Amino acid sequence: MSGVTPVRRSSLRQQIADALRDEVLTGRLAAGRHFTVKQIAELYGVSATPVREALVDLAAQGLLDVEHHRGFQVRAFSDEDYRGIVEARTLVTDGLLRRMADLGPVFAPERLASVHRRAEAAAAAARAGTIDVLIGCDLRFWRELALLAGNAHLTDFLDRLRVQSWVYAVPHLRRVPTLAGVFWTGHVPLAQAVGDGDAGTARRIVAEYNGHTLDAMRELAAGR
Repeated sequence: MSGVTPVRRSSLRQQIADALRDEVLTGRLAAGRHFTVKQIAELYGVSATPVREALVDLAAQGLLDVEHHRGFQVRAFSDEDYRGIVEARTLVTDGLLRRMADLGPVFAPERLASVHRRAEAAAAAARAGTIDVLIGCDLRFWRELALLAGNAHLTDFLDRLRVQSWVYAVPHLRRVPTLAGVFWTGHVPLAQAVGDGDAGTARRIVAEYNGHTLDAMRELAAGR
């Protein structure tokens, strides 16, 4: 993890967790990598306590495995894990979309405008195939979209599942010479359907998205 950006002294636990989460998400901290609290503390130039707390937080999010008396290991998600994550993601998303439909198309215009901006940014990054940009844009889009349903717990759970699915996908995607045209780009139509209160169209778009990602990852995994 060369070129690590030093963290500030405020909110160290969250800053370290965010920094390491980004390292795992982008594949710079690869699946199966072992490390100790001491190593991470020395890397960031901080004490062991906030590092240990941050690592425990990431383990609770399913990104790290705790190795007793050895430290931590970046979790390696299998093909079966990925399919299970997508299934869980689908169920949670469907529940959120149904809840949004029950609420009706009564969302505040500024919130819908923000979701649309997130959708446009994510779709642009997907079309360009810029994976590091896309990961951030995609996660922010889905989180803000999910928040329209008004259940922060479900939103957090969906965010965790989406992070895990990216962690699985990134190593496969890094081997592709060009990623333009590989990613799903339906963020804007999905945002529009949700804003219109059209749950049927929204669920259809999500189903197409899940089918696209499963097919793409199955093909990439077969070629590894």
